[in-house]
Amino acid sequence: MKKSRFAALTLSASLLLSGVVMMPADFGGQATAEAAKPGNPAAFDQKIISRIDAERIYSDVRYLSETIGPRVAGTAEEREAASLIRERLESYGYQIEVQEFSIPDKMVGHLATSNGDEVKATFPSGSGETPEKGLTAQLYDAGLGYPDDFTEAAEGKIALISRGELSFRDKIDNAAAAGAAGVIIYDNSEASGPPNLSIGGDAPLPVAGIKKVSGEALLEDVVATGGTVTLKVDALTGQTSQNIIATRAPKNVSNPDIVHVSAHFDSVPLAPGASDNATGTSTALEIARVLKSYPIDKEVRFAFVGAEEIGLVGSAHYVSTLTEDEVSRSIANFNMDMVGTAWENATAIYMNTLDGLPNIVTEAALSAQERIGTPSELVLYKRGSSDHVNFHEAGIPAVNFIRREPGTAALEPYYHTPQDTIEFVSQERLKEAGDLVGSALYSVIRKN
Repeated sequence: MKKSRFAALTLSASLLLSGVVMMPADFGGQATAEAAKPGNPAAFDQKIISRIDAERIYSDVRYLSETIGPRVAGTAEEREAASLIRERLESYGYQIEVQEFSIPDKMVGHLATSNGDEVKATFPSGSGETPEKGLTAQLYDAGLGYPDDFTEAAEGKIALISRGELSFRDKIDNAAAAGAAGVIIYDNSEASGPPNLSIGGDAPLPVAGIKKVSGEALLEDVVATGGTVTLKVDALTGQTSQNIIATRAPKNVSNPDIVHVSAHFDSVPLAPGASDNATGTSTALEIARVLKSYPIDKEVRFAFVGAEEIGLVGSAHYVSTLTEDEVSRSIANFNMDMVGTAWENATAIYMNTLDGLPNIVTEAALSAQERIGTPSELVLYKRGSSDHVNFHEAGIPAVNFIRREPGTAALEPYYHTPQDTIEFVSQERLKEAGDLVGSALYSVIRKN
């Protein structure tokens, strides 16, 4: 793996839980005399921040989240988003590659009570399937799903289990061991939509996730009266997703270094995905627009990836297509996810790295922060859970830029819910993310 030619990062940092508040640091050769004083943008920064258009970014967030709506992997809506991204990047003059790839089977279904009331539910990847006509059975109140919560009465019934304490998979396995025919897990906190369950592979039973209020209603109206529900779960097979890769190579440079910029454009079921991740997608599109013609001496690749929400599948596919030579020439990945939330507590921009250590991307961001006067604190944090993971594991220095609450590292309360709408997106923070990441990126790829 090629070593960064930039100066080592000098840290003046304080511990923040497992994160580190990053103070501005010298960026070596790239931070020239053009950036004379903190908060005074260099000439090359002005090329970025003067052109990043927050209204344009916000408009794209609105279109992705409201006009298209939820963009679940493998759906027509995800494909529509991919087409929008491809057409936009083609209009900017980038060389475009569309990568289509298979995705795991997706589970769909419905849940209804014996009196015909439909219960809004999610059906996790890996859930077992039901017979074609569905599974009709009585419910069994299994509490939190511990082994001791089950008796012989659970056999043949659908276990109704509260979220909490045990993993989803442990609850399911305990229900299967007790002879239950299916599992419904209801949330343990108020939320606007049912939880999206991650159950860690193929489960022995059909599984559904529902809201807390729905679970409590089933306890009162169905369990207490001995009624039944019908649970139907089917697998959609043979589905595909896609990546849109936009490349711009420098002129007259042989075997240039490669810098990757990534953002996922899919969302979870029922969520419009405004923050997660129309914000990252739209900001990356705007940075691509601004950088479409400036002189560069490195190759830049904008990787807009699908199927992130079902296991980082799109970015894994993209990285797997890189040759050994391309990986050896890859010096950085700037990944953007949830960069524009309006949640007032998310006052920090977290720079997540898989090992918790600084790298060329964090160096570039800190130097850009110092030059352009980015108001939010930057926090170096050890965390995966986004597409930067696959770049890191290939040996490419990678950072996930994401807004979180300092101290707790909490995400916005609208995360993965139907409330993830444009109402909770900040145009000002979109501009801040575009300026910061755009300036940092350009400082790495620009022609000196």
